[in-house]
Amino acid sequence: IEHRVQLSKILDISTEESSEGELAAMVSFAIAFPDGFMALVDTYDVKRSGLLNFCAVALALNDQGFRAVGIRIDSGDLAYLSCLARETFERISEQFKLPWFSKLTIVASNDINEETILSLNEQGHKIDCFGIGTHLVTCQRQPALGCVYKMVEINAQPRIKLSQDVVKVTMPGNKNVFRLYGADGHALIDLLQRVDESPPEVGQKVLCRHPFQGSKRAYVIPTHVEPLYDVYWADGRVTQAMPSLEEVRDRVQNSLRTLRQDHKRTLNPTPYKVAVSDNLYNFIHDLWLQNAPIGELS
Repeated sequence: IEHRVQLSKILDISTEESSEGELAAMVSFAIAFPDGFMALVDTYDVKRSGLLNFCAVALALNDQGFRAVGIRIDSGDLAYLSCLARETFERISEQFKLPWFSKLTIVASNDINEETILSLNEQGHKIDCFGIGTHLVTCQRQPALGCVYKMVEINAQPRIKLSQDVVKVTMPGNKNVFRLYGADGHALIDLLQRVDESPPEVGQKVLCRHPFQGSKRAYVIPTHVEPLYDVYWADGRVTQAMPSLEEVRDRVQNSLRTLRQDHKRTLNPTPYKVAVSDNLYNFIHDLWLQNAPIGELS
């Protein structure tokens, strides 16, 4: 804490803007891996939170005779943020007389490919190492389906992940999901709701909202409602018989037949919509505001 207060004055960053939760996570990680402290700094805000918290923990490790390894940036403007990080490390190195601090490793990731690296080179980045995964092991003519597990609730307490990239912000809490069908029998939209909400009903108007763009919303009157959420694993055990491969194949084929042809065409397919209920939309944004650091202009 003392290092963070000291650094906030050197770096001209208010401690009120930075995340206490992020600091606690970094401290726990550093205690567990004092010789391998490589921290992700873009969970909230690299400039106003991540770098300040990382450097404070790195200095505390130094007090105990350990050296941090560096940082990883996984979103945002990688060239700008890497230059900002290097400048920050150099300032701290000079201020605290720690030559090694200026040479901390900066790792960048986030769907990086050859074109991304060429562009970063042109921008004069300060990145030491690129984390390349998807584009290394996947043929781009047959692209990967990017899926990530994120914690949305723990001990009945909803949790949200914030990011400078809105696409990486998670939707918190335990949820149900339903598929709403139109009069022609085709699937119209998938709707996420909080688990304590009443399910949508056939013939009843339902407000469907884009989770992050407030102006994108529409009423849907479904002719059929299909629950999609099913529990196969709970309390450390399988709760129901797993379907066979043939049953899985048949389900996929039947589901595909419910989609309009424009969703399935090869060239410029129409995106299939996934929405949230009005209740879930408000819950997401209330929790977002509660956890997002407040910026400060000067």
